[in-house]
Amino acid sequence: MQTRKHTAWKNNRKFGDVWGGRNFPKLADKIFNRKHNLTAPKSDEATPIYIVDNPSRDFYFPVTADEIKATLDKLPKNHTAHLTHIWLQKIKKTDYVNGDTFQGSFICGSKVYLIVLHPFPTDNKMRLGKNKPLQKTLNFYKSYTTDLKEDKNGWYLQWTEETIRKYFLESLLLHEIGHSLNSFYKRYWSKTTTTKIENYADNYVSVWADKLREIYKPDENNAI
Repeated sequence: MQTRKHTAWKNNRKFGDVWGGRNFPKLADKIFNRKHNLTAPKSDEATPIYIVDNPSRDFYFPVTADEIKATLDKLPKNHTAHLTHIWLQKIKKTDYVNGDTFQGSFICGSKVYLIVLHPFPTDNKMRLGKNKPLQKTLNFYKSYTTDLKEDKNGWYLQWTEETIRKYFLESLLLHEIGHSLNSFYKRYWSKTTTTKIENYADNYVSVWADKLREIYKPDENNAI
């Protein structure tokens, strides 16, 4: 595992009234334009390389590098062999409160294939904004939580450590793997294919989350 590294991100995108969702309304299509300064692993270096930041006191990572590795090991090797880095990257509380953060992303370039996962608030409240969230937003999370509440800061979904851990491993991580496969094999990149990109990642989650729950045994002959 590598020590913490700093990366100068550009083209940050804002979620509007949807805070903390990867595939929801108001997604900007600039995710693949994000820059990184990571170097490609050497040929004899084990991949993916895990980078774990120390989150601030208001956030925590609901999954560990070992849990991510165990999940990747359950997938066919050709679904994950191209990944070079997985970064559990900290965020600023002000960015989260302002809706300027995202749960996860896939970024690539210069022979680097990177999945970034961001931490979750220690109060286990997923903030959704001042306006009551749309039903399609709630439907996305209903397999994990339906505990919708409101306070002076707006609407939020209440999670537990166990439910958010399952969501990160069974949905968020798989969604980003779907994006990585799209870039590595399918290459749906243009602005006009944004829907196709998201549908590909969503479909990957739908298929492989069920297989992981069934304790799927990897088979190199499985199609992507």
